[in-house]
Amino acid sequence: GNHTLLTEFVLSGLSSRPELQHLLFFTICFVYSMTLLGNLLICLVTVHPTLHTPMYFFLRVLSLLDISTASVVVPKMLVSLLSEDRSISYLGCVTQLYCVVFLAATEWYLLAAMAYDRYVAVCWPLRYGAIVSPRACLSLLLLSCCGGQVVSVLQTAWVFTLALCGPRRINYFFCDIPPLLVLSCTDTSGYEKQLISATVLVILTPFCLILLSYACIISSILKISSAGSRHKAFSTCSSHLTVVTLYCASGALIYLQPKSSSSQEAKKILALIYTTVIPTLNPLIYSLRNKEVKEVLIRVV
Repeated sequence: GNHTLLTEFVLSGLSSRPELQHLLFFTICFVYSMTLLGNLLICLVTVHPTLHTPMYFFLRVLSLLDISTASVVVPKMLVSLLSEDRSISYLGCVTQLYCVVFLAATEWYLLAAMAYDRYVAVCWPLRYGAIVSPRACLSLLLLSCCGGQVVSVLQTAWVFTLALCGPRRINYFFCDIPPLLVLSCTDTSGYEKQLISATVLVILTPFCLILLSYACIISSILKISSAGSRHKAFSTCSSHLTVVTLYCASGALIYLQPKSSSSQEAKKILALIYTTVIPTLNPLIYSLRNKEVKEVLIRVV
């Protein structure tokens, strides 16, 4: 009864040192521009008639998710770096949290669908067209979106049903679950256990499925007699697994210890990698190393 419920929040940003604000602004602005340019190129290239395959369909959706994730977080962060007004309304914070969780969860499920696509392509090549049909691709996409929607609605509702009291300052650069839990004036131990369970369900379970898919893929690759074909297949696997591991490591470290205040600055760096850096790397790792994509890109340019 002695607490005043919050109607708006103040984001502390990436750094409180004034001399770093302009450097951070130009660096993040450059990275964000590369994210938009790289992923938009992938969306443009993968609609080419020669690339109408399930793999490129999933890559196009992944690029759209990466653009959306960066666009939910980065513009507000850039404004905060140049302005003294770092406030965000209660509704704006709810919307931002919902979008971040929805996009992250959907992307995880999509990464698992992409691993399944590669598994069928390598292990069942003769039945690939029948198993991974356009209808199956749309079904996997809809399941990924529905899974992301359920997770996002539940997590956002649970966080904002907690009594969030002062101080209204969020020690973060966007509205996320761990910094919001710090503002709660009620016992959050039950919610923290639920969040850990959700993290296992959304991150670690798809990660294990991806590892299982690639274990089967590698087993099939080792049976290939051509050294060149083996090297190409291993290169594809290593690229995908690199990004998946980065996502898994950063996401797990952020959400498995939600109220760990001692590592808040480290969590900011992990969140920056998760929401800004990895979306920039995805076009390079997944697509621009691909010979077919590069050939179409040259034609388009």
